[in-house]
Amino acid sequence: MSIPWILFVACVVLFVQMRIYRRYGLRKLQYSRHFNVAACYEGDEVEMIERIANRKLLPLPWLRLESMIHAGLRFRGQFNLDIKSGQFFQNHTSVFHLQPYMQITRTHRVVCAKRGHYLLQSATLTCGDPIGLQRSYKQLPLSCELLVYPRVVPLADIPLPSHSWLGDLAVRRWIVDDPFLLAGVREYRSGDALNRVNWSATARTGSLQVHKRDYTADHRLMIYVNFDVTEQMWKDVSDPELIELGLSYAASLATYAIRQGVETGFGCNGYTSDAKNETVRVPAGSGQDHLQTLLETMARLEMARYVGIDAFLERDVAEGVTQQDIVLITSFVSDAMQTHIDSLRRAGNAVDIVPLTRALLTGSVDAGQAAAALAAEERGSYETR
Repeated sequence: MSIPWILFVACVVLFVQMRIYRRYGLRKLQYSRHFNVAACYEGDEVEMIERIANRKLLPLPWLRLESMIHAGLRFRGQFNLDIKSGQFFQNHTSVFHLQPYMQITRTHRVVCAKRGHYLLQSATLTCGDPIGLQRSYKQLPLSCELLVYPRVVPLADIPLPSHSWLGDLAVRRWIVDDPFLLAGVREYRSGDALNRVNWSATARTGSLQVHKRDYTADHRLMIYVNFDVTEQMWKDVSDPELIELGLSYAASLATYAIRQGVETGFGCNGYTSDAKNETVRVPAGSGQDHLQTLLETMARLEMARYVGIDAFLERDVAEGVTQQDIVLITSFVSDAMQTHIDSLRRAGNAVDIVPLTRALLTGSVDAGQAAAALAAEERGSYETR
């Protein structure tokens, strides 16, 4: 066969295989992607599992899958994975080689470096002929979701005021004893009513003993996070790292309180990804399901505020909120905020302030020092008033 005929046949073969891969290359491909858990905590390592199958006779010498994934999810290095990172997003590229009726499953290890609500909604498939003369593209809709809760820290790492009941691990309930709840006996003290005397215990011990009452849990705990870093801040949070620390404190306090049997709620002057036209207020509740609701709400929060914190607190004052214990996590207390805090206290609420400072992030002060500084500041403010 002469050289021109060889070239002609080669061109025909190349043309035919280009048309075949253009028409059938992306047909009967199945792709899915999911995480091995629906939710986790910041800092946890999870697995992202992707599965692709070629349901036809035509082999695919190369198939590239690309998607944009938030930089808060950090992938461990793999030989068949290419990651190009940016400030907020990273380009995730996987390359496959599929024989006829072949399925490949890959598991990627992912470190959840940042709290958030991660949605992977689409990916782009690219395939071509063996020589690479032709490429076909296809956009794939996906439904892959992961909630990353704020990091939970020990209670000792939170700069709680020294008088806060949360700072005492032995105090599980509130300071109003309930006459219907008995927690044993104790020695008689001056002022105890005679109807509280336990005569059986008195006869047994030889000294006057009275019933020891347990404590009631009529009050409710509300944890508020102020998304305003300064009084002059507008919508976008100017110090996201500081607010993330505040959310970590909120998640830790909520976890501790609910596990102690205290009804707990959460609120902030920001908004979530699925409710951008209102501030966040989750009523107080108890139980593991309610804790999960609180953590999911925190995971979905956008790093922006909806209204100023003074307007957020003013709503509680206007609605006549009472008998609540409020923990306000904030980087400052303005005059307007202090006015609303005083009004809430006069209405029968207890309000504790947990400070947020850059020093807590850098480690130049610990939680105890921050709490002591806050207590001194509050005493000075009270004496001034």
